[in-house]
Amino acid sequence: MKTKLGLLYGGKSAEHQVSLQTALAVIKALDLKKFEVYPIYITTAGQWIKGPQLQSPVQSVQQLEFSKGNELSPMSLAPALFQADQQNDAELDVIFPLLHGPNGEDGTVQGMLELLNLPYVGNGVLASAAGMDKVVMKNIFAQAGLAQVKYVAYTRSEWEKAKEEAYAQVESELGYPCFVKPANLGSSVGISKCQNREQLETAFVEAFQFDRKIIIEEGVVAREIELGVLGNDEPKCSVAGEIVPKKDFYDYKAKYEDEDTALIIPADVSDAEYRQLAEMAIKAFKALDCSGLVRADFFLTKDGKALINEVNTMPGFTPVSMFPLLWKHSGVEYPQLIERLVELAKERHAEKQRIKYTF
Repeated sequence: MKTKLGLLYGGKSAEHQVSLQTALAVIKALDLKKFEVYPIYITTAGQWIKGPQLQSPVQSVQQLEFSKGNELSPMSLAPALFQADQQNDAELDVIFPLLHGPNGEDGTVQGMLELLNLPYVGNGVLASAAGMDKVVMKNIFAQAGLAQVKYVAYTRSEWEKAKEEAYAQVESELGYPCFVKPANLGSSVGISKCQNREQLETAFVEAFQFDRKIIIEEGVVAREIELGVLGNDEPKCSVAGEIVPKKDFYDYKAKYEDEDTALIIPADVSDAEYRQLAEMAIKAFKALDCSGLVRADFFLTKDGKALINEVNTMPGFTPVSMFPLLWKHSGVEYPQLIERLVELAKERHAEKQRIKYTF
């Protein structure tokens, strides 16, 4: 019996194009002997369009961008959106949200799928929302006792009322260099590295274009090390990988356009350093109540101290992205990784069905 798999991609987010690349890669890797694949495209305007069942792998992003079709609103919780087809009213078995950024990776879509009681791949509402908001995430990490860089945060209204005070606080508590980031965005969109007051002021304006809340983090001299985490209640870590950007830092262009950033897998870390990183990755995974997958990102200083930077609850997922590459070097090939995530989604959904809702 084939698994009826709904692929949810696109989205009303600055990471729309990243999501399309992820969807294309996943579709090419899926074994159509094992899966019936149903694409569900979300336009940049937020319109949901369901395409027909895929009979063969698509070859380009353009084939995934539907301009018309079975146009449905998720707000109506229309059952037809998650049915296999009009002739077969059976629901899709699993939804795979291949969405990056707000309106997809932040718990909004996950909440809708929870209301529909549908199995879905990846993190739930709480982990997705907390993992998307860097300020909330770092506050939770602090409560869990995880070492991290110093940081401060502001809402747009706080900054507009007292800009000079905000800049002065950054300079006194963090100093230069520092990094200014939108709180709720990924793929390094809207991030700036600042070396002085002029750059800091420009960075605030840039970051507030993408979110109403921003975070400013202390700059540290350290290696950038990442681990993949896979599982539900008993998560496991992949080998460690290292990012060596040829630019000043690993920005959007370095991630997706230049293709000149070195990804070193496995990273040259000692057994003790790896154990420290893996322990922190699992602790962060459990602190946010994650499920399915995360990529845990760290700074590793020259003296071997690990500082957690963040976790990404829906990391880049093309075959050349760090998360799949980490698992490939850990013995799990890309198609098997997708199948494992679908299995974890079913496992978690079955566990939730044990909850009693009446008293």
